[in-house]
Amino acid sequence: MASEDVERLLIQFQDEQGEVLGSPFDVPLDITPDKLQLVCNALLQKEEPVPLAFFVHGEAEVVSNLASCVKALGVETEQVLPVVYQPQAVFRVRAVARCTSTLQGHTEAVISTSFSPTGKYLASGSGDTTVRFWDLTTETPHHTARGHTHWVLSISWSPDGKKLASGCKNSQICLWDPVTGSQIGKTLTGHTKWITWLCWEPLHLNPECRYLASSSKDCSVRIWDTVLGRCEKILTGHTQSVTCVKWGGDGLLFTSSQDRTVKVWRAKDGVQCRTLQGHAHWVNTLALSTDYLLRTGAFEPASATVNPQDISGSLEELKDKALQRYHNVRGSAPERLVSGSDDFTLFLWNPAEEKKPLARMTGHSALVNEVLFSPDTRLLASASFDKSIKLWDGRTGKYILSLRGHVGSVYQVAWSADSRLLVSGSSDSTLKVWDVKTGKLNMDLPGHADEVYAVDWSPDGQRVASGGKDKCLRM
Repeated sequence: MASEDVERLLIQFQDEQGEVLGSPFDVPLDITPDKLQLVCNALLQKEEPVPLAFFVHGEAEVVSNLASCVKALGVETEQVLPVVYQPQAVFRVRAVARCTSTLQGHTEAVISTSFSPTGKYLASGSGDTTVRFWDLTTETPHHTARGHTHWVLSISWSPDGKKLASGCKNSQICLWDPVTGSQIGKTLTGHTKWITWLCWEPLHLNPECRYLASSSKDCSVRIWDTVLGRCEKILTGHTQSVTCVKWGGDGLLFTSSQDRTVKVWRAKDGVQCRTLQGHAHWVNTLALSTDYLLRTGAFEPASATVNPQDISGSLEELKDKALQRYHNVRGSAPERLVSGSDDFTLFLWNPAEEKKPLARMTGHSALVNEVLFSPDTRLLASASFDKSIKLWDGRTGKYILSLRGHVGSVYQVAWSADSRLLVSGSSDSTLKVWDVKTGKLNMDLPGHADEVYAVDWSPDGQRVASGGKDKCLRM
């Protein structure tokens, strides 16, 4: 009888915070993830079973069966084995496979592209001083917004999807209405050098989406009241150009600068809370673990329709919805911040509570251009000029794997809404779609005639837009 001599062992399910689920459970050693899922969902007693991933000791994932994991880790089978379960996204995003259209219209390079929080609109900013809105159902130009006098360097959607802010090299900020393409209010002036980054106040803190933070090469950060069209606060303290600003969900502002520091500010009164030091060169980029959530506000990608709709409901309803989503993703721990720098390294911080970094992530052999947390906050992707993308554990900062295949610098990356795929744009004029679990190339998307500067995956997961030096946007 073959069935009798299968080894058995006791396992104990835990969630990611270490909360124990049920009592220890006797299973055969050759159990598969599908069967573990049945057992775990039975213990969870949810009405609808959720897809789960399992990790022995919280590090080695159970892919084929439990035995191979136990062998790889060399664990004693006499003791109770802790198995961590992680809920996965309920929906799957299809990999983008082909270029459906080339959107021409800009007369200079496309510097930034961004989908609105529901994926209904697409905007792009360019070196020809205009911001263009595109109609996604027909994939044709919708509006051209003129008002800037120099290159548009940065664009940012308000989390309710009703306004778009754009900043230019001439240090002006304009607000636009995506429906009509006309400017809202007057141009916000005050910075003395060009604008590097724009970030809105999160929806669950203020459902009116009234305040906007901007960082600039003039070493300052300004907070604007977009209703009155005036500057509320100026945060000074950096000694060189501020490269990035992020508005966290707990009322803190995070800024990175070429003076090699990251500073943390209280948004309501503009007081500086801490300075995070450790980088040996310019800090280029910041990523918050809640970035994706703050960007989509009250919109839930799992309930996306084929034709994206605007979010409806009163301000209070939207605020509650956004707050609930924020708490779900954030969990009990505070937000984590990652900074990427010209010194080839990344640091993982817990900025709300301490000045010391949680982890220093090394391995890139050239400057780090962009870092991004996956929507479920478990993974981190960093894009670098060494032509590779590296994946790291979003909680501990441990190195997982490298994605190699580009033959030029990687400028930008974007995650799919279900955290299973990653798309990257590079100076070698291609986009590549990667399967995160296997670390393999899923799809190679040529088509651009020159370097790809900007890439974005729509929050509902249906489209990827890319723009670059060849003045075209491609879908």
